[in-house]
Amino acid sequence: MFSKVQKRKSEDLNGESTNGQNEPKKEEDNVEESREEKRLKVESEEKAAPEESKTEVIKTVSAAKPPPPKCPDCRQYLDDSDLKFFQGDPDNALDEPEMLTDERLSLFDSNEDGFESYEDLPQHKITNFSVYDKRGHLCPFDSGLIEKNVELYFSCVVKPIYDDNPCLDGGVPAKKLGPINAWWITGFDGGEKALIGFTTAFADYILMQSSEEYAPIFALMQEKIYMSKIVVEFLQKNRDATYEDLLNKIETTVPPAGLNFNCFTEDTLLRHAQFVVEQVESYDEAGDSDEQPIIVTPCMRDLIKLAGVTLGKRRQAIRHPTKIEKDSKGPTKATTTKLVYQIFDTFFSDQIEQNDKESGGVKRQRCGVCEVCQSPDCGKCTACKDMIKFGGSGKSKQACKQRRCPNLAVKEAEDDENIEEEDVPVEKVKKVSHAKRKKQTQCNITWIGEHRQYYRKVCLNDEVLEVGDCVSVSSEDPSIPLYLARITSLWEDSLGKMFHAHWFSRGTHTVLGESSDPLELVIVDECEDMQLNYVQGKVNVTYKAPSNNWFMEGGMDMDIKVIEDDGKSFFYQFWYDTEFARFETPPKTTPSEDCKFCGSCVRTREREEKEMPRAFEPLMDKDNDSKALYALACFKGVQYKVGDGVYLPPDAFNFGVKPASPVKRSHRKEDVDEDLYPEYYRKSSDYIKGSNLDAPEPFRVGRIKEIFCHRRSNGKSDNAEVKLRLYKFYRPENTHKGVKASYHTDINQLYWSDEEVTVNMTEVLGLCQVEYGEDLNESVQDYSSGGPDRFYFLEAYSAKSKSFEDPPNHARSVVHKGKGKGKGKGEHPQDSQNEPQTLKVPKYRTLDVFSGCGGLSEGFHQAGISETLWAIEMWEPAAQAFRLNNPGTTVFTEDCNVLLKLVMSGEKTNSLGQKLPQKGDVEMLCGGPPCQGFSGMNRFNSRTYSAFKNSLVVSYLSYCDYYRPKFFLLENVRNFVSFKNSMVLKLTLRCLVRMGYQCTFGVLQAGQYGVAQTRRRAIILAAAPGEQLPRYPEPLHVFAPRACSLSVAVDEKKYVSNVTRGNGGIYRTITVRDTMSDLPEIRNGAAALEISYNGEPQSWFQRQIRGTQYQPILRDHICKDMSALVEGRMRHIPLAPGSDWRDLPNLEVRLRDGTMTKKLRYTHPDKKNGRSSTGALRGVCTCSGGTPCDPADRQFNTLIPWCLPHTGNRHNHWAGLYGRLEWDGFFSTTVTNPEPMGKQGRVLHPEQHRVVSVRECARSQGFPDTYRFFGNILDKHRQLEQAADFSLKSHCGSAPKERQSW
Repeated sequence: MFSKVQKRKSEDLNGESTNGQNEPKKEEDNVEESREEKRLKVESEEKAAPEESKTEVIKTVSAAKPPPPKCPDCRQYLDDSDLKFFQGDPDNALDEPEMLTDERLSLFDSNEDGFESYEDLPQHKITNFSVYDKRGHLCPFDSGLIEKNVELYFSCVVKPIYDDNPCLDGGVPAKKLGPINAWWITGFDGGEKALIGFTTAFADYILMQSSEEYAPIFALMQEKIYMSKIVVEFLQKNRDATYEDLLNKIETTVPPAGLNFNCFTEDTLLRHAQFVVEQVESYDEAGDSDEQPIIVTPCMRDLIKLAGVTLGKRRQAIRHPTKIEKDSKGPTKATTTKLVYQIFDTFFSDQIEQNDKESGGVKRQRCGVCEVCQSPDCGKCTACKDMIKFGGSGKSKQACKQRRCPNLAVKEAEDDENIEEEDVPVEKVKKVSHAKRKKQTQCNITWIGEHRQYYRKVCLNDEVLEVGDCVSVSSEDPSIPLYLARITSLWEDSLGKMFHAHWFSRGTHTVLGESSDPLELVIVDECEDMQLNYVQGKVNVTYKAPSNNWFMEGGMDMDIKVIEDDGKSFFYQFWYDTEFARFETPPKTTPSEDCKFCGSCVRTREREEKEMPRAFEPLMDKDNDSKALYALACFKGVQYKVGDGVYLPPDAFNFGVKPASPVKRSHRKEDVDEDLYPEYYRKSSDYIKGSNLDAPEPFRVGRIKEIFCHRRSNGKSDNAEVKLRLYKFYRPENTHKGVKASYHTDINQLYWSDEEVTVNMTEVLGLCQVEYGEDLNESVQDYSSGGPDRFYFLEAYSAKSKSFEDPPNHARSVVHKGKGKGKGKGEHPQDSQNEPQTLKVPKYRTLDVFSGCGGLSEGFHQAGISETLWAIEMWEPAAQAFRLNNPGTTVFTEDCNVLLKLVMSGEKTNSLGQKLPQKGDVEMLCGGPPCQGFSGMNRFNSRTYSAFKNSLVVSYLSYCDYYRPKFFLLENVRNFVSFKNSMVLKLTLRCLVRMGYQCTFGVLQAGQYGVAQTRRRAIILAAAPGEQLPRYPEPLHVFAPRACSLSVAVDEKKYVSNVTRGNGGIYRTITVRDTMSDLPEIRNGAAALEISYNGEPQSWFQRQIRGTQYQPILRDHICKDMSALVEGRMRHIPLAPGSDWRDLPNLEVRLRDGTMTKKLRYTHPDKKNGRSSTGALRGVCTCSGGTPCDPADRQFNTLIPWCLPHTGNRHNHWAGLYGRLEWDGFFSTTVTNPEPMGKQGRVLHPEQHRVVSVRECARSQGFPDTYRFFGNILDKHRQLEQAADFSLKSHCGSAPKERQSW
C-alpha cells in the first residue's frame, strides 16, 4: 500500500477538523432521567400545533444568544473542555536549526546549492510529538489550518531516518519546530500504517509516536487514513455495495495493532467522510477513463448526501493516494446463447452509432462551480495530449482527466435511479383509440365474381385481392410508416366499394419500441370498415408458428433475422394486448360461411357483453307486480346465484353502528421546549412514512337474497338494470368493538346480520364463499386454506343492541342447513367454481438461478406448483441456508456463467460431481438476476454496452433460451422496468419474443399480498407455446395508497398489470402489530440463536407464521449490537408514532461505555429556517447561511447527529432516520443491514430501544418461523434483503394453475 507514491501535501488535502477525543463530563444523573421521563410521557395524540406565525406572536422572543467564542487561529471553541494546552518543552530542548546540527542525527548531504525541492531537504523521524498553534492550543494539523496559512508548530524528540524505534532513547529533544509548511502521506508501512510527515523550511519529518497529551488528536488522523483505505479497497471490489454494506464492512474490520483506536463505527465514517470522499475522487482520477468512477456508486452517493460532503476540491498533487491492486478476477464474462448475443449485439451496435452521430462523440460536461471545473487543463494526461492546443489530433474530445466533474457524475447517477419511490397512486390508464389518418389513392377497382352481398375477390389496379389477404394503407403524414391490415370481408354499399380491415400493429409500436424486429407485427383487437381506394397495395404477412421441436431448439445457432426485408414482407407470432403489454399466442378463429367474419369484432363484442349484467332463469312462483325475480345472473363472465357471497366496494353500503375508527390527528406537539428539542421544528408534515392511516377499507361482503329487475309500466321487466338484494356481513372492525377486535380474530371471519341492502349488479366486484362454521364438513382451518375467497361466521351481530348472538336459521347455507358440524352433505354452492381447484396440478421441475436463501422457491412450493430440483447461488451463506430448507435440492455454489458453459459444452456433471440439469429437464425457470452492474449508467455507449452485455440479466436470458422451460419468471426491483429509459425491460422482452415465448410484465406490491412491508417488485412472466400465459394475482389486502403506484411509463405510454381491483382488497392490512407483537422482548445486541416464545400467538398472521406444528423454540430473534452512542440515541427516541431523530433532546448524556456525549452547538444563522422561538440560531455550519462549508464547524459525539441538521434542508429533513416502526403501520423495504441512519431509517422497534431482529425482518417478508437462515447476524440480514418476498411469490405461484383461457 502507498509504495512509490508522491508525497501528499497539505495544500491538496482539506480534511475536516476534529476536537479530539471526548472526555467524560460530570452531570447529575437524576436531572437527565427526570428530563427524559418528562419527554417520554408526552402523549402522542395531542392536537396539531398552531401555525408558526401564531406561535411566534404568543411567545416572547428572547435576545439572540451570541455564538460561543472561538480561537482565531485554531478555530476551536474556547469554552470546550476538550481544548488542551501544550504543557511546555523540557529544558534541554533545542531550536530547529540547532537540533539539525546535532551529531546524533545524520546531517545534510554535501549539497552546496542549498535546498531547492522537498526531495533536497533532510529527512528525520520524530516521536513524542505535539502540534499546537502560537497560543499553545493543541490542535489537529489536517483540518485546513496549514492551507489557510495559520502557523502551527510542533515539539518532539527527533531521531535519525533509519531508526524505527519510537522510544526516546538516542533522540534529540526539539522545541517549536516550524511553522509547518505542508503535511503529507507517503505510503503505508507494511501495507497497514500510513507514513505521515511534516515539511518545514528546514527538513522533512516522518511521524512515529505522538505524545500522551496529543495522542487523542493524532489517533483521529490515523483513523481517517486507515478508514479511507478500507473504503476504497472495499468499493473497488464491490461497486454495487450499498451504504449499509459499507457500514457492515467498517464495523467488522479490526484495526491493525499499534493504532490508538480499537473499532470503527458509523460515527467514525461520517466524521471522516470529507477526507474519505476526497480519497475516492483521487482514486477515480488515477483510474482508467473507461471505468465507471467509484464516486457514483450507490454507497458513495448516500454517504455524500448524509455527511454533506463538498465535491470537486482542488487536489493538484494527488496522484495515487490509495494504491489498490486491481482485482484481476472480477466477474466472469457472460455465457450467452447465440440468439441472445445477436439480439444484444445487433441492437447496441446500431444504437451506439446513432448516439455518436447525434452527439458528435461523447463529450464530458461540467457543473462549472466546483474547483475541479475551474482549474486549467493539466496538459499531461492522455486526454490533454490529444487536444489540439497541446499538439494533439483533437479526435477523442475528452475532458482533462484531472477535471472530471464529480458533482455532475453524482447528479446523473442520482437522476438515473430516482424513479417513483413513493408516488401517489396513478389512476388506471384510459384506453385511448388513436384514429388512423389515412390517405386515399387514385385506383381502378372491379369486383371479381357474381354480384352478391359479400365478395371474395376484387381487382385493384390490376392486382387481385381476396378475403384473408394483407394490404398496406398510407398515412396522411408521410413520416408515419404504412399501416398494415388483413382484409376480412369485401362488399359494396352507399359509401362505395368497401372492405373490413383487421389491423396489425408494428412491433415498434408495442412496449418493445425500437428494440423490436422492424419486420415483426402483432395482431391487435382493432378493426374498421374502409373504402377500398385507401389501399396502397398488397403485402405478404406470414405467421411464424413455433416448430414441433421448439423445446429442444434452445441454444442452437439461429439467425435472428426471420425473413428478408424486400419492403413488402412481414411476419407475426403473437396477439398483443395494448393495455397490459401481453404477447400471447393468436386466438384460434373459425371463419363463417358468409365471407364476413372478424376475430377482433367477435372478441370486442364478447368483452362488451360481459360488461353488461344479465339475469336468467325467472322464478315465476315468486313473481310480484313491482319486480321480476331470477335464480341466476351473469356479470363479467362470472355466474351468481341466490345464496352466493359477493364483494362490493367499501362505499356500497354503511353499517348500523359507527365504530371507533382511528382518527387522523397531528402527531406534532403544541408546546415544545425548543432549546431542549432544537430540531423538532422540522416536523412540519403530518405524513408518517410507514403509516396505514390512509389505507382504504377492505371490500364489503354480502349474501345474495334476491336477484331481480324492476317492472316497467307495461308489466315487462327492465332487464337493462339487474339489482341484488343482499344481507350485510360485518367484519370484526365494523362492530362497536372497533379495530382492536380485528387484531385477534381471523381475517376471514365475519358476523351475520339481518340488515339488508339493495345494490346494482354493476357494483359487484367478485364472488366469494361465506359459510356457517358449524355446518362445515372440515375444520375451519382446512376450509380457509382452500382458497383466498373463503369466509366463515360463527355468530350474528345486532347493531341495535350491540350484541353477538347465534345466527338465525335462514343464515345457514341452504345445502348445509341442519347437517351439523362435520356432517354436511349435498352440492356445495360454489361447486362449479371449485371444480378446477380439485384437479391435481403437476409440480414443475424447477431451476432457481440466483436463488439466495430460497424465498422465491419456497413461495412456489407453498403454492403447490413447483419442485425446485436445482438451485444456483454463489454466496456460500445463502447457499447453505437454501440447503437447510431444501435438503432434496442440488445447490450449485458456483458462477452461473461457468455452469451454463459446462452444460452447453455437453458436460453432465460439474467439478464436484454434481449432476447438471440437461435440455428437457427444466420445466420452470425462476430467478432475480442482479442488475446493479449497469444501473448507474446514464447512456448506452461502447463502455456501458460492454457492461450490459456482460450482465447477469443476459446470462439469465441465455439459461431460458437454452433450457426452453414451460414457464419463466424474472423477479427484480421495481426500477428494473425503468432502467435506461426502460431499455433493460425492452431487450429482455425482445429476447423472450424472439425465442417464441408468450410474455408480459407487471409491478406488484408485496403489502397487498399479506405482509406488513412495502416492497414493489417488477415481475416478468413468460409461457412456452402451447401453455397459457399466467395472469398476475389480484390484490388480497388493502394497503397504503402512496405505496401502490404500480403503473409503468414506457415511451410516454402507461401500462398496468391485469389486476382489476386496483388498490382494493378482500382483507384488511397486515400491520407491524400483527407481525411481531407476540415475540419476546430482547435487548440491543441480543445474540441467543434459540429462545422460548414465552407466549401464545395473538393474531391471525402470527398463527399462520408459526405453523400448525407445535414449535416451542424461536430461532434467530437476534439483533445487531449498536455502538454506545447509537444505543444512547435510540433510548431517547420517544415511543409515539412518527418519532425519529428530530425528537432527540440536545443533552449531555452518559453512555453505557462511561463516556459523555456533547451538546450540539448551533453557531450560524439559517437562511431557510430563521431562528427558533427563543431567538436561538439554527445553523450548525457556515453553509446554512449560503457560504461554503467550513471543516472546522464539524461536531461529533453529540446525541443529535451533527450531519443531519447540516444537510437536512436539502434532503426532506432526513425524515425517518432513527425512526421507530409504528405498531399499526408497516415495514420499509428490507435492507441488507438495519441501520438507524441507513436508506430506510425506520428500523427501530416500536417500544424497545433496539433495531429490528432477524426474525422480525423475516416475518415482515412472510417467511414462516420454521425457515432457517445461515451465518452470522449480518449474513442473515443480507439473505433476507436478497430474498424474493415469500408471500408475494406464493400468490404469483398460483397464477399458472389458475390462468383462465380466452
